[in-house]
Amino acid sequence: MLVRGETLLKNADKIKLVAIDLDGTLLDNDKKISGRAKEAIRSVRKEGIGVTLATGRMFYSTRPYADELGLSLPLITYQGALVKVSGTGEVLYERHVDAGLSQVIVEMAKEEGLTLNFYIDDYVLVEKITPEAESYARTFNARLREVGDLRRYDHLSPLKLLVIDYDEEHLDALAEKCRKVFGDVLHITKSMPEYLEFLHPQATKAFGVDAVARHMGLSPQEVMAVGDSYNDVEMFDYAGVSVVMGNARDEIKEKADYVTRSNDDDGVAEVLEKLVKVR
Repeated sequence: MLVRGETLLKNADKIKLVAIDLDGTLLDNDKKISGRAKEAIRSVRKEGIGVTLATGRMFYSTRPYADELGLSLPLITYQGALVKVSGTGEVLYERHVDAGLSQVIVEMAKEEGLTLNFYIDDYVLVEKITPEAESYARTFNARLREVGDLRRYDHLSPLKLLVIDYDEEHLDALAEKCRKVFGDVLHITKSMPEYLEFLHPQATKAFGVDAVARHMGLSPQEVMAVGDSYNDVEMFDYAGVSVVMGNARDEIKEKADYVTRSNDDDGVAEVLEKLVKVR
Protein backbone atom coordinates (compact mmCIF):
# COMPACT_ATOMS: atom_id res chain seq x y z
CA MET A 1 0.00 0.00 0.00
CA LEU A 2 1.26 3.44 -0.89
CA VAL A 3 1.08 6.12 1.79
CA ARG A 4 1.03 9.79 0.81
CA GLY A 5 0.60 11.07 4.37
CA GLU A 6 -0.31 10.18 7.91
CA THR A 7 -3.89 11.50 7.75
CA LEU A 8 -5.44 8.04 7.81
CA LEU A 9 -3.35 6.91 10.75
CA LYS A 10 -4.03 10.07 12.74
CA ASN A 11 -7.75 10.23 12.00
CA ALA A 12 -8.72 6.55 12.00
CA ASP A 13 -10.41 6.75 15.39
CA LYS A 14 -12.56 9.68 14.20
CA ILE A 15 -14.05 7.92 11.17
CA LYS A 16 -17.76 7.11 11.54
CA LEU A 17 -18.78 6.85 7.88
CA VAL A 18 -17.07 5.37 4.80
CA ALA A 19 -18.42 6.33 1.36
CA ILE A 20 -17.19 3.99 -1.37
CA ASP A 21 -17.39 4.41 -5.14
CA LEU A 22 -18.36 1.35 -7.19
CA ASP A 23 -16.82 1.17 -10.67
CA GLY A 24 -13.05 1.18 -10.63
CA THR A 25 -13.11 1.10 -6.83
CA LEU A 26 -15.16 -1.50 -4.92
CA LEU A 27 -15.93 -3.50 -8.07
CA ASP A 28 -13.19 -5.44 -9.79
CA ASN A 29 -12.84 -5.36 -13.56
CA ASP A 30 -15.53 -8.05 -13.84
CA LYS A 31 -17.95 -5.81 -11.89
CA LYS A 32 -17.83 -8.12 -8.86
CA ILE A 33 -17.26 -7.50 -5.14
CA SER A 34 -14.58 -9.81 -3.80
CA GLY A 35 -15.10 -11.98 -0.74
CA ARG A 36 -12.25 -10.15 0.97
CA ALA A 37 -13.93 -6.78 0.38
CA LYS A 38 -17.22 -8.08 1.75
CA GLU A 39 -15.50 -9.32 4.89
CA ALA A 40 -13.63 -6.02 5.31
CA ILE A 41 -16.91 -4.10 5.07
CA ARG A 42 -18.47 -6.39 7.66
CA SER A 43 -15.50 -5.76 9.97
CA VAL A 44 -15.77 -2.00 9.57
CA ARG A 45 -19.48 -2.07 10.34
CA LYS A 46 -18.83 -4.18 13.47
CA GLU A 47 -16.64 -1.29 14.64
CA GLY A 48 -19.71 0.95 14.51
CA ILE A 49 -18.67 2.66 11.26
CA GLY A 50 -21.39 3.24 8.69
CA VAL A 51 -20.78 2.25 5.08
CA THR A 52 -22.55 3.57 2.00
CA LEU A 53 -22.00 3.59 -1.75
CA ALA A 54 -21.28 6.82 -3.66
CA THR A 55 -21.57 6.29 -7.39
CA GLY A 56 -22.53 7.84 -10.68
CA ARG A 57 -24.73 4.83 -11.35
CA MET A 58 -28.51 4.92 -11.32
CA PHE A 59 -30.25 3.86 -8.12
CA TYR A 60 -31.64 0.84 -9.99
CA SER A 61 -28.17 -0.52 -10.77
CA THR A 62 -26.69 0.43 -7.38
CA ARG A 63 -29.28 -1.21 -5.16
CA PRO A 64 -28.31 -4.85 -5.96
CA TYR A 65 -24.78 -4.20 -4.67
CA ALA A 66 -26.13 -2.57 -1.51
CA ASP A 67 -28.39 -5.58 -0.97
CA GLU A 68 -25.45 -7.94 -1.55
CA LEU A 69 -23.54 -6.13 1.18
CA GLY A 70 -26.52 -5.75 3.51
CA LEU A 71 -26.17 -1.96 3.63
CA SER A 72 -28.99 0.06 5.18
CA LEU A 73 -27.73 3.65 4.91
CA PRO A 74 -29.00 5.93 2.12
CA LEU A 75 -27.21 5.34 -1.19
CA ILE A 76 -25.54 8.20 -3.06
CA THR A 77 -26.40 7.71 -6.73
CA TYR A 78 -26.32 9.73 -9.96
CA GLN A 79 -23.13 11.46 -8.74
CA GLY A 80 -25.05 12.78 -5.73
CA ALA A 81 -28.18 13.93 -7.56
CA LEU A 82 -30.24 11.27 -5.76
CA VAL A 83 -29.65 10.01 -2.22
CA LYS A 84 -32.17 7.30 -1.45
CA VAL A 85 -32.68 4.58 1.15
CA SER A 86 -32.44 1.14 -0.43
CA GLY A 87 -34.95 -0.60 1.80
CA THR A 88 -37.73 1.98 2.12
CA GLY A 89 -37.29 4.12 -0.98
CA GLU A 90 -37.16 7.27 1.15
CA VAL A 91 -35.45 10.13 -0.70
CA LEU A 92 -32.99 12.07 1.43
CA TYR A 93 -31.65 14.44 -1.23
CA GLU A 94 -32.54 15.12 -4.87
CA ARG A 95 -31.42 17.63 -7.50
CA HIS A 96 -32.54 17.76 -11.14
CA VAL A 97 -31.15 19.49 -14.22
CA ASP A 98 -33.32 22.38 -15.41
CA ALA A 99 -35.50 21.33 -18.35
CA GLY A 100 -34.36 24.25 -20.50
CA LEU A 101 -30.69 23.57 -19.88
CA SER A 102 -31.28 19.91 -20.65
CA GLN A 103 -32.50 20.81 -24.11
CA VAL A 104 -29.38 22.86 -24.78
CA ILE A 105 -27.36 19.71 -24.08
CA VAL A 106 -29.69 17.64 -26.28
CA GLU A 107 -29.07 20.05 -29.17
CA MET A 108 -25.33 20.04 -28.56
CA ALA A 109 -25.18 16.23 -28.66
CA LYS A 110 -27.12 16.26 -31.94
CA GLU A 111 -24.70 18.77 -33.45
CA GLU A 112 -21.72 16.68 -32.35
CA GLY A 113 -23.30 13.42 -33.53
CA LEU A 114 -22.83 11.83 -30.09
CA THR A 115 -24.94 9.34 -28.15
CA LEU A 116 -26.79 11.04 -25.29
CA ASN A 117 -28.31 9.38 -22.21
CA PHE A 118 -31.24 11.23 -20.58
CA TYR A 119 -32.06 9.94 -17.09
CA ILE A 120 -35.70 9.91 -15.95
CA ASP A 121 -37.38 7.72 -13.30
CA ASP A 122 -34.41 5.33 -13.14
CA TYR A 123 -34.52 4.72 -16.90
CA VAL A 124 -32.09 5.90 -19.57
CA LEU A 125 -33.94 7.55 -22.44
CA VAL A 126 -32.08 7.47 -25.76
CA GLU A 127 -33.12 8.62 -29.20
CA LYS A 128 -32.02 5.31 -30.67
CA ILE A 129 -30.24 2.19 -29.49
CA THR A 130 -26.66 2.72 -30.64
CA PRO A 131 -23.73 0.38 -29.99
CA GLU A 132 -22.51 2.93 -27.44
CA ALA A 133 -25.85 2.89 -25.63
CA GLU A 134 -25.98 -0.90 -25.66
CA SER A 135 -22.45 -1.13 -24.27
CA TYR A 136 -23.30 1.33 -21.52
CA ALA A 137 -26.45 -0.60 -20.57
CA ARG A 138 -24.58 -3.93 -20.41
CA THR A 139 -21.73 -2.51 -18.38
CA PHE A 140 -23.85 -0.67 -15.82
CA ASN A 141 -27.03 -2.77 -15.78
CA ALA A 142 -29.07 0.19 -17.02
CA ARG A 143 -32.61 0.10 -18.38
CA LEU A 144 -32.78 1.71 -21.84
CA ARG A 145 -35.84 3.21 -23.49
CA GLU A 146 -35.66 4.18 -27.16
CA VAL A 147 -37.88 7.26 -27.44
CA GLY A 148 -36.99 9.03 -30.68
CA ASP A 149 -36.40 12.76 -30.70
CA LEU A 150 -35.46 13.88 -27.17
CA ARG A 151 -36.60 17.40 -28.01
CA ARG A 152 -40.14 16.12 -27.39
CA TYR A 153 -39.18 15.83 -23.72
CA ASP A 154 -38.52 19.53 -23.21
CA HIS A 155 -40.88 19.53 -20.23
CA LEU A 156 -38.79 17.03 -18.26
CA SER A 157 -35.97 17.74 -15.80
CA PRO A 158 -33.62 14.74 -15.71
CA LEU A 159 -31.38 13.77 -12.84
CA LYS A 160 -28.46 13.88 -15.24
CA LEU A 161 -27.42 13.70 -18.88
CA LEU A 162 -24.42 11.77 -20.19
CA VAL A 163 -22.63 12.09 -23.51
CA ILE A 164 -20.56 9.16 -24.83
CA ASP A 165 -17.47 9.76 -26.97
CA TYR A 166 -14.57 7.29 -27.25
CA ASP A 167 -12.37 10.05 -28.69
CA GLU A 168 -11.14 11.35 -25.34
CA GLU A 169 -9.31 14.33 -26.78
CA HIS A 170 -12.48 15.48 -28.53
CA LEU A 171 -14.55 14.87 -25.41
CA ASP A 172 -12.16 16.88 -23.24
CA ALA A 173 -12.35 19.77 -25.72
CA LEU A 174 -16.14 19.54 -25.62
CA ALA A 175 -16.07 19.57 -21.82
CA GLU A 176 -13.97 22.72 -21.79
CA LYS A 177 -16.33 24.38 -24.27
CA CYS A 178 -19.36 23.42 -22.18
CA ARG A 179 -17.83 24.75 -18.97
CA LYS A 180 -17.39 28.12 -20.66
CA VAL A 181 -20.97 28.07 -21.95
CA PHE A 182 -22.72 26.90 -18.78
CA GLY A 183 -20.43 28.37 -16.13
CA ASP A 184 -21.68 27.47 -12.66
CA VAL A 185 -25.27 26.66 -13.64
CA LEU A 186 -24.30 23.02 -14.30
CA HIS A 187 -21.89 20.58 -12.71
CA ILE A 188 -19.88 18.98 -15.54
CA THR A 189 -17.71 15.97 -14.78
CA LYS A 190 -16.23 12.79 -16.24
CA SER A 191 -17.01 9.46 -14.59
CA MET A 192 -15.01 7.51 -17.18
CA PRO A 193 -12.64 8.75 -19.90
CA GLU A 194 -15.44 8.36 -22.46
CA TYR A 195 -18.37 9.68 -20.38
CA LEU A 196 -19.11 13.40 -19.95
CA GLU A 197 -21.89 14.10 -17.45
CA PHE A 198 -24.11 17.13 -16.86
CA LEU A 199 -25.86 17.65 -13.52
CA HIS A 200 -27.39 20.23 -11.22
CA PRO A 201 -24.60 22.32 -9.64
CA GLN A 202 -25.46 20.82 -6.24
CA ALA A 203 -25.37 17.27 -7.61
CA THR A 204 -21.87 16.14 -6.69
CA LYS A 205 -20.73 13.30 -4.50
CA ALA A 206 -19.72 15.88 -1.89
CA PHE A 207 -23.33 17.08 -1.56
CA GLY A 208 -24.54 13.48 -1.51
CA VAL A 209 -22.08 12.38 1.16
CA ASP A 210 -22.89 15.49 3.18
CA ALA A 211 -26.59 14.59 3.09
CA VAL A 212 -25.82 11.15 4.54
CA ALA A 213 -23.37 12.57 7.09
CA ARG A 214 -25.92 15.12 8.29
CA HIS A 215 -28.52 12.36 8.45
CA MET A 216 -26.16 10.55 10.85
CA GLY A 217 -25.23 13.69 12.76
CA LEU A 218 -21.62 13.61 11.52
CA SER A 219 -19.11 16.23 10.41
CA PRO A 220 -16.92 15.97 7.26
CA GLN A 221 -13.93 15.12 9.50
CA GLU A 222 -15.70 11.89 10.47
CA VAL A 223 -15.99 10.73 6.85
CA MET A 224 -13.65 8.62 4.73
CA ALA A 225 -14.17 8.73 0.96
CA VAL A 226 -12.81 6.04 -1.40
CA GLY A 227 -12.78 6.47 -5.18
CA ASP A 228 -10.79 6.51 -8.39
CA SER A 229 -11.95 9.15 -10.86
CA TYR A 230 -12.71 12.77 -11.67
CA ASN A 231 -16.27 12.54 -10.35
CA ASP A 232 -14.85 11.64 -6.92
CA VAL A 233 -12.74 14.79 -6.53
CA GLU A 234 -15.41 16.85 -4.75
CA MET A 235 -15.98 13.96 -2.35
CA PHE A 236 -12.24 13.79 -1.65
CA ASP A 237 -12.18 17.53 -0.91
CA TYR A 238 -15.14 17.14 1.46
CA ALA A 239 -14.03 14.14 3.49
CA GLY A 240 -11.70 14.10 6.46
CA VAL A 241 -9.77 11.24 4.85
CA SER A 242 -9.55 10.67 1.09
CA VAL A 243 -8.44 7.31 -0.30
CA VAL A 244 -7.63 6.93 -3.99
CA MET A 245 -7.29 3.64 -5.81
CA GLY A 246 -3.99 2.50 -7.28
CA ASN A 247 -5.63 2.25 -10.72
CA ALA A 248 -6.54 5.96 -10.72
CA ARG A 249 -4.79 8.47 -12.95
CA ASP A 250 -1.92 10.40 -11.41
CA GLU A 251 -3.84 13.68 -11.27
CA ILE A 252 -6.52 11.96 -9.16
CA LYS A 253 -3.93 10.42 -6.85
CA GLU A 254 -2.74 13.93 -6.07
CA LYS A 255 -6.01 14.38 -4.17
CA ALA A 256 -5.31 11.45 -1.86
CA ASP A 257 -4.41 11.28 1.78
CA TYR A 258 -3.85 7.61 1.11
CA VAL A 259 -3.29 5.65 -2.12
CA THR A 260 -4.32 2.02 -1.85
CA ARG A 261 -3.99 -0.92 -4.25
CA SER A 262 -5.97 -1.21 -7.48
CA ASN A 263 -9.60 -2.26 -7.75
CA ASP A 264 -8.48 -5.61 -9.19
CA ASP A 265 -6.08 -6.14 -6.29
CA ASP A 266 -8.55 -5.60 -3.39
CA GLY A 267 -7.58 -1.99 -2.77
CA VAL A 268 -10.80 -1.27 -0.85
CA ALA A 269 -10.35 -4.31 1.38
CA GLU A 270 -6.73 -3.29 1.99
CA VAL A 271 -7.57 0.18 3.28
CA LEU A 272 -10.59 -0.95 5.31
CA GLU A 273 -8.50 -3.63 7.01
CA LYS A 274 -5.95 -0.94 7.79
CA LEU A 275 -8.66 1.33 9.18
CA VAL A 276 -9.85 -1.36 11.59
CA LYS A 277 -6.30 -2.33 12.59
CA VAL A 278 -5.12 1.17 13.52
CA ARG A 279 -8.25 2.22 15.44
